Amino acid sequence: MREAIRIIGIDPGLRNTGWGVVESLGNSLHFVASGTVKSDAKLDLASRLMQLYDGLETVLHEYQPFEAAVENTFVNKDATATLKLGQARGIAMVVPARAGLRVAEYAPNAVKKAVIGVGHGDKKQIVMMVKMLMPKASFDSEHAADALAIAICHAHHRTSPAWRMAAE
Repeated sequence: MREAIRIIGIDPGLRNTGWGVVESLGNSLHFVASGTVKSDAKLDLASRLMQLYDGLETVLHEYQPFEAAVENTFVNKDATATLKLGQARGIAMVVPARAGLRVAEYAPNAVKKAVIGVGHGDKKQIVMMVKMLMPKASFDSEHAADALAIAICHAHHRTSPAWRMAAE
């Protein structure tokens, strides 16, 4: 009998980093927990990044996931905002990597396609589909719902040949 794989999805953001933990066993997905790590906008950048680091480290320690998935950064018109998002994304990747987890990366369109069936959609559609796929799921923000969607995406793709080859 196979064991369930615990996956954490992380939706990086400097103000709000969403996280969601699911367990995957075959085609079955079960909600474990979700939430949002927030940083204090009044603090300097380094302190805010440390808040994200500490918050994610606490989540990993509490829920003990086996694999992690992080959403890729999209480039927007504001270069400064894109750079800050990239720094938050770095934290989102380093924390699970330091804990010994393999970290998968997914484009926003791949996450949407895995959850709502098409590569384009709004946050309301993601929230609705996450609730349909996991009726017991609860989340405190759209960021946490996005993180659950990232974990769901990884659960669907983790058995792909590319992911298995990267593991070897």
